[in-house]
Amino acid sequence: MNRVLINRIALSAARKSALSSTRSASSKVFASAEAAVADIKSGNTLLVGGFGLCGIPENLIAAVKKSGPTDLVCVSNNAGVDDFGLGQLLQTKQVKRMISSYVGENKNFEKQYLTGELEVELTPQGTLAERLRAGGAGIPAFFTSTAYGTVIQEGGFPIKYNADKTVAITSKPRETRNFNGRNYVMEEAITGDFSLVKAWKGDTDGNLIFRATARNFNPECAKAGKVCIAEVEELVEPGQLDPDEIHLPGIYVQRIIKGKDYEKRIERVTVAGTSNTGGKTDPARDRIVKRAAKEFKDGMYVNLGIGVPTMASNYVPPGMKVVLQSENGLLGMGPYPQPGQQDADLINAGKETVTYLKGSSIFSSSESFGMIRGRHVDLTILGALEVAANGDLANWIIPGKMVKGMGGAMDLVSSGNRVVVTMEHTAKTGAHKILSACNLPLTGKQVVDLIITELAVFSVDDNGLTLIEHAEGVSVEDIKAKTGAPFKV
Repeated sequence: MNRVLINRIALSAARKSALSSTRSASSKVFASAEAAVADIKSGNTLLVGGFGLCGIPENLIAAVKKSGPTDLVCVSNNAGVDDFGLGQLLQTKQVKRMISSYVGENKNFEKQYLTGELEVELTPQGTLAERLRAGGAGIPAFFTSTAYGTVIQEGGFPIKYNADKTVAITSKPRETRNFNGRNYVMEEAITGDFSLVKAWKGDTDGNLIFRATARNFNPECAKAGKVCIAEVEELVEPGQLDPDEIHLPGIYVQRIIKGKDYEKRIERVTVAGTSNTGGKTDPARDRIVKRAAKEFKDGMYVNLGIGVPTMASNYVPPGMKVVLQSENGLLGMGPYPQPGQQDADLINAGKETVTYLKGSSIFSSSESFGMIRGRHVDLTILGALEVAANGDLANWIIPGKMVKGMGGAMDLVSSGNRVVVTMEHTAKTGAHKILSACNLPLTGKQVVDLIITELAVFSVDDNGLTLIEHAEGVSVEDIKAKTGAPFKV
């Protein structure tokens, strides 16, 4: 018998021993993360909870890294950062394919994808959440308006590159259908071999309670796995959790461990008195922000994109109530916390630490996008790389160069609510960003209602662009020279 086979037999025996030692058949409690993941094999599909670094199963990920399975398919909103969260499994080359909505700031994730070392199936964030929810509910497929008219629906998006930058694997077209005059895309459910999730409290029967925005994708991932492994900060006996407060019933959880030594790293620590601009004043940006705030109306529910759109919340007029929705599962988002009061479990969709307001509520990712998809959010303000005269929007990728992912943008702009774009009028090179037709892959087709730049404000409708405002000292001729599409005045 050769040494490789002997080692495989020994490893299999060790895994069986870890799974069975000192546990009754009905017990869900495992002594360690290593024991709980011991039977995860190479080629398995893992559904991993978390949003950025918030609510990730730190101990379980570390145990998978240590046990060493390879060729894993990991389904998760993103892959952490280079050296933390799922980023650790990318470093050790244990992941064959990522199914995610956002690459974000994980440079290793982006590099491995662009150099052909990693397969990446980018999926709109709300669609990802609903595919997981459907998988856990036994629904094989569903229709959504998200991504209609984009490369996600049409197919041909590179899933894997060759080393020479040619495309090895492309995405397949989605089936489409028209309901009541509106176009929809069919998306198939996602299930997995194992779910790795993180909760705040749990009991030995597997009932779980999440905390703040650390809930995010965890419930959806838990339900869609054949075997759900949960790690909790506090593990108690049955009866010690109020049934009314349980977020995920134990029927969905097969294994549970008490986690240890939580780092709870915060991706972007933001506190009161700080800004995304390092304190520098930018008159052009300030004009955009203040003008965007004029789109608010009393009683609105609003989703604000990262950066400039978020700053508009600083200019809500006194006496006006505007409720901010953050797609990672928070309604009633408050300002940045005071220094020293930041909470790793309470972040916005930009991974920044935030606070609650009176009347705030928390929910899962699928619930969040149900609000968006169901047109319960009144206004979306977000940035763009390009906008076309017909309202087409591109803001998520520069093929072969920059891969950030679409996050929740495709879901937000396709929902039918009012969409306002805030951006600089031209690129740093002077290239036009407002065009007759977008050159970059679309985020949404004919979705933009208003464009706000430092030079001008355009309304967008079926007839094209109309200039409705321009900055003081800026002529219509100046705007024409910097705009790559015709417009009416």
